[in-house]
Amino acid sequence: MKIVVCVKQVPDTKGGVKFKPDGTLDRGAMLTIMNPDDKAGLEAALRLKDQYGAEVTVVTMGLPKAEEVLREAIAMGADKGILVTDRVLGGADTWATSQTLAGAIRNLDYDLIITGRQAIDGDTAQVGPQISEHLNIPVISYAEEIKIEDDSVVVKRQYDDRYHMLKAKMPCLITALSELNAPRYMTPGGIFDAYDAEITVWGRADLKDVEDSNLGLKGSPTQIAKASDKVRKGAGEKVTLDTPDESASYIVSKLQEKFVI
Repeated sequence: MKIVVCVKQVPDTKGGVKFKPDGTLDRGAMLTIMNPDDKAGLEAALRLKDQYGAEVTVVTMGLPKAEEVLREAIAMGADKGILVTDRVLGGADTWATSQTLAGAIRNLDYDLIITGRQAIDGDTAQVGPQISEHLNIPVISYAEEIKIEDDSVVVKRQYDDRYHMLKAKMPCLITALSELNAPRYMTPGGIFDAYDAEITVWGRADLKDVEDSNLGLKGSPTQIAKASDKVRKGAGEKVTLDTPDESASYIVSKLQEKFVI
């Protein structure tokens, strides 16, 4: 079995968020981590590798420094890492990102693709399903459990206060929740191996069956109108009233004024 895992290097929001003048994130100026949902997807792939002897290839799109998450993945147990990086790919929205990743994946043999449900820097949950659409393969999202049965994958899918049990023939794409598992730690030996490993680097020329009009900032149908760090709230209105009845009446009048009641 061959498994492709898509991971993303995202800002560590504890260290603060920085923006470029065009409203896109200044990723080169921020501390970064592997996206939590993607890490759960990687752990799922590694467990399938442990059970079935699968080959796990990890793909990421980003700046050259995104190589760090690929080495982390290899230190956890992945077999190969592929970095897709090129200036023309910068500023991509979910559509352009999914086109890029699909163009890279078309160069690979795969039975299963695993992505995280969503990235903490965008929270769109769109890239995984869009990749499946570009590759014309089935998708099962919000995976809580993953099992293999012959040439099919069986997934327990989160759904409100219950779940679905879904089965699809491979090749298939699955999006993983961070609740899917507890990702393993890197091992000392794995860390040494990871920094000796050769990372494959692909650029625009290596993407298969993708038009330039679908790449990067210019190929993104959605644009950021405005972006900012956390907005500080004002002190608000302070009112001193004499009795509980007056306080209750004041609150009700404000709720009516705002058309809440």
